[in-house]
Amino acid sequence: MPTRHDHTHALDQPCPQAQQLYADALHDGRVSRSAVASVPCLTGLTLLQPDPENHEWLLPVPAFDAMARMLHSHEKDIGKLQRSSANLTEAFAAFTDVSAAAGSDESPITVLEGLGTINTALDLAVSECSQELLTVQPEATSRGARALGEALQRVRPLVERGVRMRTLYQHAAREAPMTLAYLRFVGPQRVEVRTLEEIVERLIIVDREVAFIPAQADRQVALELRQPGLVAYLVGAFEQFWQLATPFEEAAYTEADHAGITGVQRSIARLLIEGHLDQNIARRLGMSVRTCRAHIARLATVLGSSSRTQLGYLIACSGILEET
Repeated sequence: MPTRHDHTHALDQPCPQAQQLYADALHDGRVSRSAVASVPCLTGLTLLQPDPENHEWLLPVPAFDAMARMLHSHEKDIGKLQRSSANLTEAFAAFTDVSAAAGSDESPITVLEGLGTINTALDLAVSECSQELLTVQPEATSRGARALGEALQRVRPLVERGVRMRTLYQHAAREAPMTLAYLRFVGPQRVEVRTLEEIVERLIIVDREVAFIPAQADRQVALELRQPGLVAYLVGAFEQFWQLATPFEEAAYTEADHAGITGVQRSIARLLIEGHLDQNIARRLGMSVRTCRAHIARLATVLGSSSRTQLGYLIACSGILEET
């Protein structure tokens, strides 16, 4: 028997089971509550009402009557929102006059607090992008399906407008399924991608006029920068990283040298002797902790280490960090 969970959907998309049960209710003049339990969209649309004489039964309501009641309720809500919008406009009027008089219509640095506020500001800026979008995306390996969908929704209009997009990832992103799916959808002719072993924190620059950077490690606070000097500085930093990065279509610097140690493993070795924990190393290199530890185990095998302390000593003595 179907369950309530099976029929979880929007009210504007009634399921066939609900339509059939409503037809039966109209034919019989009533329907039992137990039968309706599996199709809650019927009661959600107010197409059934309690039988005043018997609590165990529900009576069908003509569809036009139910629709009129719901529309009236929505119209009341819309009216409240319109009045609220008018009140907000009036409340801000005095402040906008002061802001305009002071010549500060647009703040050069805006603090954005909360993911909702950050995403709203980012979506607005990206929606107005007309020429170029530059992004640095660390930790692309942790991108989930939801993040992928949001990214595709955000860039689809840019693709249609022919906006040039350049993105920097870490080498680990070359093996991240969601990142690869994103790049297949957008296409290499629309977005240029390069990778580095280590990159800076997340950075988004729109038309070289506005930039977004995180202001806290948990990314719950961000800065929206419109000061020309600051944005130009960030563009310059991006271009320097871009020149050092490896184009996505080329082999990354992951091949092993004559000692059997890859460039990624040398980066891990350097961070190890600096005292970083596995979790921090994995985050900086854009890989999972499990993958990071597998590389550390490989280093230990190649260098003949039997302990973590000995591994640090052998790395320092081996000269592998001096190789280019």
